[in-house]
Amino acid sequence: MTNERNAILELAKVKLTTDPTNHSGQGIFFTSRPLDSFEILAGGVFFTYRVNSDQDWMLERSESESMAGTTISMKLNNHSDRLDEDVFKRFSSEDGVSFSKTVVPVALARYGQEKLVSRSQAKKLLARVDQFETVVLDFAGVDAIGQAFADEIFRVFTHSHPQTKIVAIHTNASIGNSIEAARAGWLPVSLRD
Repeated sequence: MTNERNAILELAKVKLTTDPTNHSGQGIFFTSRPLDSFEILAGGVFFTYRVNSDQDWMLERSESESMAGTTISMKLNNHSDRLDEDVFKRFSSEDGVSFSKTVVPVALARYGQEKLVSRSQAKKLLARVDQFETVVLDFAGVDAIGQAFADEIFRVFTHSHPQTKIVAIHTNASIGNSIEAARAGWLPVSLRD
């Protein structure tokens, strides 16, 4: 199930393509966002986007419950007044020319019930996000993060990629404290690499 989960994480980030000469890697994203709902079931991983929800959801089945193949479901009200241009504006630069913002569900970086504690997990989450001006990390469904994970994102990455703004949403007090400690440059000796 690792491959399906990783594919959903990359799909959520957008701008991933196997053929950059012929397509941008933005098609599924801009096809799904004007819809009322968009769902993917791949193996044992279910990912859904709903227009009136401020977050995407991902659920997993056990290996034994997984199914072969991929199913995609899309729904759109026949009388929807949403426009593709409005969706693009929400994720584009101020000049409206480039696709410059992405929202990444942090929970997708986990496998099973594992905790998000390591730098390697943070690096996987951050792969390719330097292509955006603004990256919104959605911590919905995440109860806590380790200090090394927070440090890699909110100190190391932001220092080495000043052109990319990292914004955290749906954080609890514990995650907020870890983020603030990382931004302040504090890391206990026991957690330094």
